[in-house]
Amino acid sequence: MSNRPAPGTRLLFEWRKWDGSPHWVQDSVYLGSDEWGEWFGQQVGWRSERPGASFVCRQPNVTLVPASGDWAFTHNADPHPVAVYIDLAWDIRWHTDGVPRGIDMDLDVVRRTDDRGIWIDDRDEWDEHRVRYGYPSEVVAHLEATALDLERRVRAGEAPFSDAVTGPWLARLAALATPDEQSGVRPRLDG
Repeated sequence: MSNRPAPGTRLLFEWRKWDGSPHWVQDSVYLGSDEWGEWFGQQVGWRSERPGASFVCRQPNVTLVPASGDWAFTHNADPHPVAVYIDLAWDIRWHTDGVPRGIDMDLDVVRRTDDRGIWIDDRDEWDEHRVRYGYPSEVVAHLEATALDLERRVRAGEAPFSDAVTGPWLARLAALATPDEQSGVRPRLDG
């Protein structure tokens, strides 16, 4: 797609809910693409914000968006307790203004490094929102099956949910970090 920025470009990754209301906006950098899809990163100190909530990255992370656009896999670097966080989504894609956007579809697949292990999160929110927003039945069936498949793949340590795949992308992100980012000082986005 011609509206992709050059690798190393800072951008905002935008999420919406099904009804178009704003959700997370994440300070990010476009890292590039490979056989698995498009890769983005967040440095220490960069922000993720949504109405009523905000957090600052404690460890660097990389996010993969596959061509299907129906999930986004985030791998947090050690020692973050959440190693894998997969947002089930709809229609994540590059928009004509060069911004990656997607619809957050509530369900998440999580792998923690502690005793909590691996599970599908936010089923209560999924049940509430599929009624409130009227998710189409084919979308519900597809995403429920996708969540189960992703949970199985994460449990099995299949690629791309492995350090062998994410390690080089974390290294690429580290190579882009300024001294302030390496020390956790929050940089400002231009524009």
